[in-house]
Amino acid sequence: MLENMAENMNHSNNILLEARGLGKTFPGADQAISVLDGVDFALRAGESVSIRGESGSGKSTLLNLLSGLERADAGQLFWQGSEVTRYSLSKLAASRTLFMGFVFQAYYLAPELNALENVLLSARIAGRVDRAVRERAEALLVRVGLKERIRHSSTKLSGGERQRVAVARALINDPPLVLADEPTGNLDESTGMAVMDLLLEITDESAKSLVLVTHNPDFAARTERQLTLHLGKLGS
Repeated sequence: MLENMAENMNHSNNILLEARGLGKTFPGADQAISVLDGVDFALRAGESVSIRGESGSGKSTLLNLLSGLERADAGQLFWQGSEVTRYSLSKLAASRTLFMGFVFQAYYLAPELNALENVLLSARIAGRVDRAVRERAEALLVRVGLKERIRHSSTKLSGGERQRVAVARALINDPPLVLADEPTGNLDESTGMAVMDLLLEITDESAKSLVLVTHNPDFAARTERQLTLHLGKLGS
């Protein structure tokens, strides 16, 4: 009995991100449209999970709720065991900066900044830019294969290079969690494969947890756990 209690405590302590009963509706022409309905989700430290679903099924909305970028209409959200559901926007933003990194389909690089400056943006938001952080940013850009492009303007980079900068930016604050929303959606097949290889390799070698939203079944199959979002419900 004591062994079972200890095992349950260890399991609970190992949960990095948890959602309980998340619900989200949006206004419709005639009535509200339910996008997510009582979604439960738990992610362990160091685990990779993929989420697939039809276009419009609510995958990006779910990711936005898990990250606190949007508020759920119902349910609870926990980051590293702390309920953040009712955090103020400022407290949520401060916690998010150190807890997770993002890789989006559209890159979201600042066009007026070079690759290094874009990677450092997240560190600036966290108030953590110093010599060590700059060295880490340069090392990350080398790791993602951009040694010769560190000070190139983001507007001069190819789509694949921009997404590599985005991967480095997601990791600059050394967060335990990376969220990736269709990170290869704007890339051709070969470039997308290279970026996905990089994302999976770098999160695995640095023991990061990964939540990957993707349409690609081959990419999804490379994560430890595969889930599907359908009619507002999340299942295996």
